[in-house]
Amino acid sequence: MLSLKPCERREVELAKRPPMDGRTIRDFEQLDHKTCVSICDAIGERLQQNLRPETELPPRLRQLVDELRRRDNELH
Repeated sequence: MLSLKPCERREVELAKRPPMDGRTIRDFEQLDHKTCVSICDAIGERLQQNLRPETELPPRLRQLVDELRRRDNELH
């Protein structure tokens, strides 16, 4: 029999589980807002570290992003 490391056994266990079972939703609901924000921030930081920078946005898209940022700043 093949011997798996604990992390490999966990991956096999997760692969057998349906992608959106109720347990996942219940686990998420138990997290408080501060914890959720911290997790999202950590994921964002990791993505920024691992993804290479994109090229410059096309001028029209840059204008739209700037407009969204300006409107957001007016609200806060």
